[in-house]
Amino acid sequence: MKPIVTGEEYRRIDKAWEGDLIQAMDKAGHAVALAASRAGAGYGSRVAVLAGPGNNGGDGYVAARYLKDRGADVVVHALGSPKTAESVDAAHKVRRSGVRVVELGPPTAADVVIDALFGGGVRGQLPAVVRDWMDVDVPVVAVDYPTGLDPDTGAVADVAFRAVETVTFGTLKTGHVSGGGPDHCGEVTVADIGINGGEASRFIAEEDDAVRPPRPRRAHKWSAGSVLVVGGSTGIVGASVFAGTSALRFGAGSVVVASPRSDLVHQMAPQLPTFSLADAAERLDRFDVVVAGPGLAAEDADAATLLLEKAGRVVLDAGGLEPGPLEAAKSGAAEVVITPHDGEFKRVAGIGAGSYSIRAFATRHGITVLRKGSPTMVTDGCPPILVQTGGPELASIGTGDVLAGMIGALWARGLDGKTAAVSGAYWHGVAGAELARTQTVTAPALAEAIASHAW
Repeated sequence: MKPIVTGEEYRRIDKAWEGDLIQAMDKAGHAVALAASRAGAGYGSRVAVLAGPGNNGGDGYVAARYLKDRGADVVVHALGSPKTAESVDAAHKVRRSGVRVVELGPPTAADVVIDALFGGGVRGQLPAVVRDWMDVDVPVVAVDYPTGLDPDTGAVADVAFRAVETVTFGTLKTGHVSGGGPDHCGEVTVADIGINGGEASRFIAEEDDAVRPPRPRRAHKWSAGSVLVVGGSTGIVGASVFAGTSALRFGAGSVVVASPRSDLVHQMAPQLPTFSLADAAERLDRFDVVVAGPGLAAEDADAATLLLEKAGRVVLDAGGLEPGPLEAAKSGAAEVVITPHDGEFKRVAGIGAGSYSIRAFATRHGITVLRKGSPTMVTDGCPPILVQTGGPELASIGTGDVLAGMIGALWARGLDGKTAAVSGAYWHGVAGAELARTQTVTAPALAEAIASHAW
């Protein structure tokens, strides 16, 4: 997993570091120059480096020198004089290399702009001369953060640059992945300049974290992972079918749907056996995991609640995210994973779905929370794990039911609940992105597409 620290935590690390800051700045500026080259800065191209008075600006001065060596026509547009020893040194070297340094004024013609003004060091309204440069229609490479973006929250109080690439140092920061960060940072490149460490406040899931257990050679349909889906009320039967078929296609050996409309479930998906809610309660010991809530209406919640009091491992989604089912699952000492989107979490918890609030809610109730969104966030009370594979293509009715079935299948196949949630969300996003290349993502199509990622 990739660690993410807050902007404040990295500032503490940076301040405490006792290495050669001029050498670190040289490495940083070189990384920025490489990013500018990827954005189109090369021999004969025009590059405008917007340099602030601090070390962010110093990185820009160094980048300008390296780009000049590559044959680019570079001009540094300085907002004030350098104020730190390192940025003074960088400005002196760039002038000696023959790069023009002018006072920051109205935008001039450029093929690439390097935003080395403030990074995360600015608060409040930006000077008009800076805002004018934000309207220039050329690729922007940002140093550490796009100017105007809050390094801790990703919020934009006024306006901010929109970069094609942001070069940051040591590790990712929360501002890169939160709020408007993903919209303003573009691709984020982490450059090693020798300043590392810090306590992670979040992590990003990578493919190695998205575990998919193998099926033993001598497995049979009940030992390969069994899932009971509880839902499918009148008018919303399809949700339980999406969850059930997704659990089956994502590797569960046996999947049964317990529904007040079991007749309709069987007509829609004859491969799924069905029970009534009452019958399911009597046969609960046959199932490794219960996925409760897809298509579960309020009038059927009481019957589901009685069932959940006896369950051992439960995924709660949609209609299962009501006080009755949640309390019933917890009262029975079940292991619980809940999968709300922002609105559902606010209804359940009474507070917005920020990283600290979902972490506190998970800790207080002893459960795992998967907050669906962009990015999706998973926590059992520890620093949240962010899953970035999903995108806006998944904003379609029923795709959450597919995810619930995938998590249920992975949990039944042998993962713990938290790992199943992370892995399910990861492959759900991968399948959605692949499908979106050829068609609009719908729940039936997604439930088919996930099968190629089950193993």
